[in-house]
Amino acid sequence: MDVDALIADFELLDDWEDRYRFVIELGRALPPFPDAERTEENKVQGCASQVWLVSHRRDEPSGTILEFEGDSDAHIVRGLVAVLLALLSGRSPKEILATDALAIFRRIGLEGHLTPQRSNGLNSMINRIRADAQAAL
Repeated sequence: MDVDALIADFELLDDWEDRYRFVIELGRALPPFPDAERTEENKVQGCASQVWLVSHRRDEPSGTILEFEGDSDAHIVRGLVAVLLALLSGRSPKEILATDALAIFRRIGLEGHLTPQRSNGLNSMINRIRADAQAAL
């Protein structure tokens, strides 16, 4: 999903309840996550829910691209994973590192409505993706 389209979709929703439902729908639309990838190595530390993230490096003539897969055992967190993947997957490591994902979450009205535990988990997911991008440089 295009970042601008994602932001536009959120901006069409007037209240938090609609945005909350939309996040859950995005999570439901994630492709199935392979059971073989549900390992401790792929588990994101610092999340109250179980969250798994996997990165795949693809070298193209234009440079390296990182693709991410993710999942969670909690509906809203799975939706947050879906938003993060829409924002950051399929991009170069430099693009990922240059993207302020938290600013985008603020812009679409999500960051201020997350519990402290979910905010910490979101930061952990972002840090994990950024670490993978840094390692790919």
